[in-house]
Amino acid sequence: MSIDRDIQQSRFLTSRHKALVNILYTYGWALERIKNILAHHGITHQQFNILRILRGSYPKPLSTLQIRERMLDKMSDTSRIVDRLILKGLAQKSTSLSDHRLVDVLITEKGHGILREIDEGPDIVTEVMCNVSEEEMEELSQLLDKIRRSN
Repeated sequence: MSIDRDIQQSRFLTSRHKALVNILYTYGWALERIKNILAHHGITHQQFNILRILRGSYPKPLSTLQIRERMLDKMSDTSRIVDRLILKGLAQKSTSLSDHRLVDVLITEKGHGILREIDEGPDIVTEVMCNVSEEEMEELSQLLDKIRRSN
């Protein structure tokens, strides 16, 4: 399918408008596929993102501010998402030893287990990017990097 057919719009103001609409539409499409895969594990895409961040820093805990800085979705309510991970037993938090105003967050063994299950299951990236060659993915990444350099 093409963006024209997918959103039933045959004309765009410029090719830049069309490309931006396509990026946003594709983001939503990819996010829905990812959400469906993660729903089988009982977590949201934001929780998955935080668990991956915590796994990457393990065994060093991170503050909620450090987590937010590393998140893909900067608008997320990091504290609320962390609290939900704690309720599920996937993360734990404690008062920071270096700064008592901060909270340290650490992934639990159960959190590691969820990520292992996801890693061992169908590859999320392959599910979303199966129609794109390695060469095309590299080119796409370079173009997206170039777009972000414009500001």
